[in-house]
Amino acid sequence: MDARWWAVVVLAALPSLGAGGETPEATSSESWMQLWFFRFLVNAAGYASFMVPGYLMVQYFRRKNYLETGRGLCFPLVKTCVFGNEPKASDEVPLASRTEPAETTPTWQALKLLFCAGGLQVSYLTWGVLQERVMTRSYGATATSPGERFTDSQFLVLMNRVLALIVAGLYCILCKQPRHGAPMYRYSFASLSNVLSSWCQYEALKFVSFPTQVLAKASKVIPVMLMGRLVSRRSYEHWEYLTAGLISIGVSMFLLSSGPEPRSSPATTLSGLILLAGYIAFDSFTSNWQDALFAYKMSSVQMMFGVNLFSCLFTVGSLLEQGALLEGTRFMGRHSEFAAHALLLSVCSACGQLFIFYTIGQFGAAMFTIIMTLRQAFAILLSCLLYGHTITVVGGLGVAVVFAALLLRVYARGRLKQRVKKAVPVESPVQKV
Repeated sequence: MDARWWAVVVLAALPSLGAGGETPEATSSESWMQLWFFRFLVNAAGYASFMVPGYLMVQYFRRKNYLETGRGLCFPLVKTCVFGNEPKASDEVPLASRTEPAETTPTWQALKLLFCAGGLQVSYLTWGVLQERVMTRSYGATATSPGERFTDSQFLVLMNRVLALIVAGLYCILCKQPRHGAPMYRYSFASLSNVLSSWCQYEALKFVSFPTQVLAKASKVIPVMLMGRLVSRRSYEHWEYLTAGLISIGVSMFLLSSGPEPRSSPATTLSGLILLAGYIAFDSFTSNWQDALFAYKMSSVQMMFGVNLFSCLFTVGSLLEQGALLEGTRFMGRHSEFAAHALLLSVCSACGQLFIFYTIGQFGAAMFTIIMTLRQAFAILLSCLLYGHTITVVGGLGVAVVFAALLLRVYARGRLKQRVKKAVPVESPVQKV
């Protein structure tokens, strides 16, 4: 049994199958570098070369009680990175999650909602189309040459994070933010999982179709509920189990009925599913760790800046260690079309994050979830139109079931919150007495 499992893993990672049946024309060392699992380990080793020394330094300064005994020019830097700053009452800036001006009219609210919905749709639909274009199509193809594909997902992650860091930094400079109190090193954990989840997301497109990836993201609620039930002993409402079951049924209908992609094989599908599972796992950790960091009363843009700062450090360091940073830059120089696509991809990613903050602040998380759920459905349709993915009638019904279940979850949560709000005023007079 163990031998068969190892055979499955090896087949999933082999470049001859992982590239959709193409025969690699490379030396033995180059073939090893094409293995997605090997690239993952190399990237992880590069990040560990920063994380491990950093962790040891943090433990050293804490053990030496550096906050009480430290002096010198490095003291402010060490204090900010290791211990953080406790915000004073006069330095705190109230963070109103939703601000509605007194003179706001229904027409103005509708225009703002259209602006938010349009910004999110344009940003992330363009981001999805470009992501599939960059990772699945060749550049420089001519009548006599097939061109070459961009294969380094980590370089693409770096470009996204650099622009997001610049945008967040400018926003923090131009707009007043709360006094920062979190130790900087705590961002590194969310940053590491964020980089790994993004890498898995880009890498998965080499093995599975974009519609499959979108549905995998939509079904993330299922493993989250399972982990909550098994680890935290959390109980769920009946409608939560119902919608999770509908999502699993819809995803199964899509995966079982849709025909295989060209040049695909069981090994490529297995590789894609493993990478999508990695994306979901790392992304879930990122969101939970960020929720814990918000206890320091920071703004969303400060969180964006801190996470992207460490992401840039990790990816630049890893690329330099592998000698891949120069190769990625050379690829951009050889193919100006790729440079334009990568830049636009980064712009859409950074602007999309700002639209997320603004939409949640103005209209709440429920409206944001509805907009993004519709965006996922539009992304599947757009990908099928542009890149020729085939979806059968049963597969289309499966997609419809998944998004109907997601919208049902949003509706049920909204009704539950309304009931809780109505119950609060009834109990408040008793509590005051």
